[in-house]
Amino acid sequence: MVFSLWWFLSPEIVFGEDALDYLEQIKGRRAFIVTDKTICGLGFVDIVVAKLRKAGMEVQVFDGVEREPSVENVSKGAETLTQFAPDWIIGLGGGSCIDAAKAMWVLYENPNLRVEEINPMTELTLRQKAKLVAIPTTSGTGSEATWAAVITEPKERRKMELPSKQLIADIAILDPALPTLMPPELTADTGMDALAHAVEAFASTWSTDFTDALALKAIKLVFENLAKACSNRKDRQVRERMHNAATLAGMAFSNSQLGVAHAMAHSLGGVLKLPHGKTVGMMLPYVIRFSRKEAAERYADILQNLGVSTGPGEDSADVLASTVERLMRQIGETLSLEEWGIGREIFTNALDLLVERACESTLPALSPRVPSEAEVRKLFEYAYEGRRVDF
Repeated sequence: MVFSLWWFLSPEIVFGEDALDYLEQIKGRRAFIVTDKTICGLGFVDIVVAKLRKAGMEVQVFDGVEREPSVENVSKGAETLTQFAPDWIIGLGGGSCIDAAKAMWVLYENPNLRVEEINPMTELTLRQKAKLVAIPTTSGTGSEATWAAVITEPKERRKMELPSKQLIADIAILDPALPTLMPPELTADTGMDALAHAVEAFASTWSTDFTDALALKAIKLVFENLAKACSNRKDRQVRERMHNAATLAGMAFSNSQLGVAHAMAHSLGGVLKLPHGKTVGMMLPYVIRFSRKEAAERYADILQNLGVSTGPGEDSADVLASTVERLMRQIGETLSLEEWGIGREIFTNALDLLVERACESTLPALSPRVPSEAEVRKLFEYAYEGRRVDF
């Protein structure tokens, strides 16, 4: 698909050692921090509060964000936010906290709007009351750099993809001190999320020169640093590179969009309550092989960027998928739902809904190969058994 007019969106990005000090320069009266109890327990909130108060601001903290923020959770936070009436909103934590902050921001500025109504066609009134700062403590979701939020509707077992160009943060702060406390498993999960973002962004039919450069750099950074980050979480330089990789990948996919792996991962998260980083990382090799013909040149470019060559009779998709799988084994990720321990009966009973939810997503429309409903079902079945995609 070719456009004569396009755009590239990005927040102002502050990065490097002591990047959090930038908060002391922000001008305002009140700041509202959106986070969770885990982040509070790690002491990060106290640090941010101290810097905001040094800037002369009154601060209130909402630490009730759920692991998978729901519509109800967001609405409750928005009520507290509205009562406090801040001029800055600070999303502090992983993707859930930042996504929740985005959605609360929308409700604060648009009190007659429902969370479900956030979409590219709805004109949002933002920045009339407050601006948004996103401070990630994990290195994976890229939410600090994107113009979308993922919010859960538990009763329908659905993860809603809520995009709007106006939803991008005003400032993203990347301080490498924050992700050093991530344990190896979370480091691996979030790192695979960043890798999947970058690979799908590069393969997207909406990719551009701008997104390609960011995606390729993010992919290289992940392959060079993720295993090191998992084995030594105190290595500040490695952590900084992974933190940068996640945001680069976020900027890439926010401007070129994602694909089938994310649609299926969102379905697995909504229906079976499985963590996103693990599911999207697991799905990535299956989707790469599924698009072996349509994205062969793109995958070859990724391999060249990584310095990986293909042997006689090998295709780029299979080599790339195998390269991803080797990294996953190195960092302890699972390659199939059966290996993960999901029972056959549980999977079979959920399969129809898994397919339905994945097919409802808009993301596959921009993939190099758009699957039919039958092919989505087959991909789920292959991902359960760990079979190499051959269709």
